[in-house]
Amino acid sequence: QVQLVESGGGLVQAGGSLRLSCAASGITVSIYTMGWYRQAPGKQREMVATITRGGRTNYADSVKGRFTISRDNAKNTVYLQMSSLKPEETAVYYCNGFSSSRDYWGQGTQVTVSS
Repeated sequence: QVQLVESGGGLVQAGGSLRLSCAASGITVSIYTMGWYRQAPGKQREMVATITRGGRTNYADSVKGRFTISRDNAKNTVYLQMSSLKPEETAVYYCNGFSSSRDYWGQGTQVTVSS
């Protein structure tokens, strides 16, 4: 059974930082494309950052230079370090693992950025 469990969300003031974690079981993060996505109320889910099995990273333009995706293969965990957070980035953040036709999602963690 595959599980992606996000943690690290919470309430932070604008300009602050948070680090999200995605602990995986049932898949090996090093051989999947892992990603973070977010969905704000009334909006579509959008890609925030991804990291391929080869370590290539990709970021939404809006977060470049402020967010960093990384993974710890030994812990089978993916992280999203977020800094200089903005109120408009308030959303539920989801972890995703993708490989070929396999696509897995976590339950999400709420990030609220106050102004």
